[in-house]
Amino acid sequence: MIFALANSFHFLPSQGSYLAGRTDQLFYFLFWMSLFFVLLIFGLMLFFSIRYRRNNPVNRSINMKGHNALEIAWTVIPLLLNMVIFGWSTVLYQKLTYIPKDALEVYVVGKQWMWKLQHVEGPRENNELHVPVGKPVRLIMISQDVIHSFFLPEFRLKRDVLPGYYESLWFQVDKPGEYNLFCAEYCGTEHSRMRGRIIALSADDYGQWLATNATNTPPAVAGGHLFQSLGCRQCHQQENGKAPDLHGIFGRESVLEPTRKVDEQAVREALIGSNVAETFKRTRIMPSYRGQLSEDQIIELLAYLKENTASSANQAASAKITGHFGASTIASAKSPRTD
Repeated sequence: MIFALANSFHFLPSQGSYLAGRTDQLFYFLFWMSLFFVLLIFGLMLFFSIRYRRNNPVNRSINMKGHNALEIAWTVIPLLLNMVIFGWSTVLYQKLTYIPKDALEVYVVGKQWMWKLQHVEGPRENNELHVPVGKPVRLIMISQDVIHSFFLPEFRLKRDVLPGYYESLWFQVDKPGEYNLFCAEYCGTEHSRMRGRIIALSADDYGQWLATNATNTPPAVAGGHLFQSLGCRQCHQQENGKAPDLHGIFGRESVLEPTRKVDEQAVREALIGSNVAETFKRTRIMPSYRGQLSEDQIIELLAYLKENTASSANQAASAKITGHFGASTIASAKSPRTD
């Protein structure tokens, strides 16, 4: 009831995402608890300062040497409250950081002074992002120049976007509509104009929008052409052996850093010639593409490698099923009986 009453005063923007309501509940709990103790403490201070002011005829002969119950109370109660806050915020943090496996991926590049967004299906957008309602969306973000901050007030989400480093953020919109997108980090003279909107559509409307706007080459396809033109295939293929085979590489342990799994950042570092590629650089096998590849081209290569990973996973699953049941069983299951 307290949360509903607080929402009626519109202290915060409308709730637009799956976790916005839960974030608000924690915020209002902290707000009202803090307000209660502020009023209690300052109220008692004001009361005692008036009651025991100078020349006021009040009995001041009481000499309290200790009160065990009072000391236990003001120790245990704050401890319990802090443990509640810790547990509550930890559960919420895990929900905010755990990205569902079936999330749609959208690449985001921040630059002075606009947001460039790339769907894996092909459509590109500037300062706008069309998403389906009820489907988790993962944003893979990087800056092209200075530090920006991707801020979605209706979703209660904000993430700094750094040059040279990928950040991830996910959300799920509850209802169709338009939601604000801001840059919350001062990034130059046109910072105040670096804003956009999230447009949430129903599943049918989103499918129609994709079909209408799928005029650009999907990044995975463009990345495949780039992979070929850069000569990557000459070394990174299974039968060559000069360098690790990149098919199915995402999520696997890195060949050069066994304690690290291959993700977007690891691939980017290998391409631009830092950390991961140091061994290859020393042997002059792996060239550095620093200054030769744009952020958009790196995203295209990432999309291509991810698509190969998904294809390899499907092939491995098929091979496992075939090996378990037998190829003849699979074939008979696929073809109708004629006898």
